[in-house]
Amino acid sequence: MGIFFKSRSEDSPKEILNWRLWFGVFGKLSTLAQDTISTDKTQSVFGLMGAARGLDEGLIGTSASLPSFQRHFGLGENSDLSESEQADLLGNIASMVQMGSILGALIAFYITDKIGRLWATRQLCLLWVGGIAIFLGSASTAKIGMLYAGRFIAGMGIGQTTVVAPTYLAEVSPRFTRGLCVCMFSGSVYLGIMLSYFASWGSSINISPDTQLQWVIPNLLHIYFASIIFFLSFFAIESPRWLVKVGKHEEAAAKLSKLRNLPAEHWYVQSELLDINNQLDREREATMGNTWFGPVKELVSLPENRYRLMLSVFSQLLGQWSGASSITIYATQYFAMMGVTGDQEGLFATAIFGIVKFCSALICAFFLIDFLGRKKALMSGISLQFISMLYMALFLLIDTGIADDEPQSSSQKAAAKGAIVMIYISGFGWALGWNSIQYLINSEIYPLRLRAIGGSFAMTFHFVNQYGNSKAVPKMFISMTTGGTMMFFAVITAIGFFWTWFFVPELANKSLEAIDAVFELPWYLIGRKGKQMTLNMGGAVENFGQEKDRVDMVEDAGDAEKRG
Repeated sequence: MGIFFKSRSEDSPKEILNWRLWFGVFGKLSTLAQDTISTDKTQSVFGLMGAARGLDEGLIGTSASLPSFQRHFGLGENSDLSESEQADLLGNIASMVQMGSILGALIAFYITDKIGRLWATRQLCLLWVGGIAIFLGSASTAKIGMLYAGRFIAGMGIGQTTVVAPTYLAEVSPRFTRGLCVCMFSGSVYLGIMLSYFASWGSSINISPDTQLQWVIPNLLHIYFASIIFFLSFFAIESPRWLVKVGKHEEAAAKLSKLRNLPAEHWYVQSELLDINNQLDREREATMGNTWFGPVKELVSLPENRYRLMLSVFSQLLGQWSGASSITIYATQYFAMMGVTGDQEGLFATAIFGIVKFCSALICAFFLIDFLGRKKALMSGISLQFISMLYMALFLLIDTGIADDEPQSSSQKAAAKGAIVMIYISGFGWALGWNSIQYLINSEIYPLRLRAIGGSFAMTFHFVNQYGNSKAVPKMFISMTTGGTMMFFAVITAIGFFWTWFFVPELANKSLEAIDAVFELPWYLIGRKGKQMTLNMGGAVENFGQEKDRVDMVEDAGDAEKRG
């Protein structure tokens, strides 16, 4: 934990880094006594929710490579469909969850703000399980419509996780560990991917391809995880920021006190509550008299919010079309391009790829995203991803016979091994860069009033692009060739590097309430000089000097609140 204390303000109480926070982030049982756990609610569910996306991305591509799945739905070498028709079918199957996720992310802001983060979690789990049950039911009917419907409904639940969990994690985290906490959600994406890859690989070895259980059993992971998250949500602590927003101030103070492991009257807890209330009061004053459409109007009418929207849109657009997401979904096909032959060999290489991405996500979350800062981490990740994409593109453009298992010279074999290594390097770059930032930045940049709707818009756009990507890639391999497709991804990645350098501000170690000062700067200064020009602008927690001054300030604020 030394690295967290290194970035922690010297006057921040050490108690705020406590077992409730880490239990909530990592989603694992603590070693506390059972009676302690039974009397204290914990927010153990939210860090684990990223596995929803990871399970789908990891399972659908590998399931589609299993002989039982291919035979059941008319894919593979023995299919009566043409290559183009198979590409269409595979794209539809893979992208149907993204279609549902578009709707799920779109409605998530309303549900999250209306019923709170906890009940939003429970209803999305029910949608997730119900959809997967319909999807698995297609194993007995072979009806492609049933498969589509099940995956669409499951996607409505999975799409909501990308709004609910990052919003909650950003709201409950101390400012200097917010990067770690939100990035544990993206780390859980890779936990789901890794388990999915190994489940499919194990099924290919141990379950006969003559039975539909070969692909049904791995997909039961969806139901396992959804059930765990649903159960743990009943031991969770609601977001204090949401409680303040809906007027439950006493409950918010009690929950924040429990989260920070400090008395409710402690200066740090009171300072954080003061920041939250001040920001909410400013927002309400600015939007007084607005209708329900007010937040939407505010989101697009104010210059600082339009800049926030631009960050949301381009972080999703450039991230999704950088190619890494398509590698995750179609990993077995990518390894086949690089010369990895055989179904089991391809699935094993894919499983190792899952381990690399999972470990990379943990390394980035623990040691890089808060320590290096958002911007440096993103630019470093993009650089690694660009190098790997460019190598793979050049390799595929030059050596066009590797995927057809033609005889290779020693130099060609060495180049092919290098291309395989580059797939792994691209995974690390993606984990360090776009995958961490696409959730983190959208949970940080919006003020409390707009956080849910801003995150919902961002993730809706995310799934629109992921749908387009997963749907288009099989066709792109045919029309643009595999090498041309990888070169396209490399160019998009390079564009993302320069966009990041100019537009993305550094927000590490700033409270959610203090981030507003960055976006009040002229647009051309926000990305390049935002951090330096707002060093002395912050919320109560950052700016309080000695503890005595803090206590006096908070007591005065408390008296004023009582008079109000």
